[in-house]
Amino acid sequence: MIRQRTLRSIIRATGVGLHSGLKVNLELRPAPADTGVIFRRTDLNPVVEIHADPREVGDTRMASCLGREGAAVSTVEHLMSALAGLGVDNVFVDVDAPELPIMDGSASTFVYLIQQAGIVEQSAAKKFVRVIKPIEVHDGDKWAKLEPYEGFSLEFSIEFRHPAIDRTGTRVKIDFARQSYIDDVARARTFGFMHEVEYLRQHGLAQGGSLDNAIVMDEYRVLNSDGLRYADEFVKHKVLDAIGDLYILGHPLLAAFTAHKSGHALNNALLHALLDRQDAWEWASFDQKQPAPSAVEHQFLPVAGDDPSVPAFA
Repeated sequence: MIRQRTLRSIIRATGVGLHSGLKVNLELRPAPADTGVIFRRTDLNPVVEIHADPREVGDTRMASCLGREGAAVSTVEHLMSALAGLGVDNVFVDVDAPELPIMDGSASTFVYLIQQAGIVEQSAAKKFVRVIKPIEVHDGDKWAKLEPYEGFSLEFSIEFRHPAIDRTGTRVKIDFARQSYIDDVARARTFGFMHEVEYLRQHGLAQGGSLDNAIVMDEYRVLNSDGLRYADEFVKHKVLDAIGDLYILGHPLLAAFTAHKSGHALNNALLHALLDRQDAWEWASFDQKQPAPSAVEHQFLPVAGDDPSVPAFA
């Protein structure tokens, strides 16, 4: 049986919000089976709980923002991506600010924190959302779609017409039947342009952005002295974001995701379109009576004993 997972222990971290520039204290805590991912604004009285759910997504202009009862938690996509990549189904995310810390601009710090906390399997079977009919959404020349596939793959293409990006790969396909989330996706950082950073700061955004947590470019080149982590880091970060945005569904997908120039808004619109089509998806779990396809077995390797470092998507 492919089982649900949670953390073995509590893990804490402190960082800065990318847009707010505020100091943020983060605590990840184990949660019972079938809880899902629940964000808790611990700085509010009473504490407000916000479930990872496409219907709770509000602002998507610069990040994915979850909100309810007047409370919000923004920039959730990198943590959600790490939770998806490590196969964590159930966790409480306590945060004392309206934005998660940006860390190094990728998912790698969150991967490290989850591995340090440890991962344990639970008695309940993992619940997948299996796409059984194609779903597609468009916004001008941008589009995203989900198609049936007994595994999870993502194909993404970008267009920026910038020399630093054009010199790298602008299209990538990741299939977790064969590739590793940790090795091939998790370290890809968010990116932006110097003229945009200046504009955003004038409007109260990107207050915490720096060369330590983003790839920054002028008109011609990457300004980070350490260069790129992947030859195609730009498009791989869009894949990282898409994994996180799609995991706001609350369950792993059995599907092939393909997109061109998609972002947080279109990714969320795709989830809404899927949920609105009851005939386009079904629940799936795998036990001894119904064994998992080989792609899914590879994607969610069993947690080996007490070893907290064993990942999914390995």
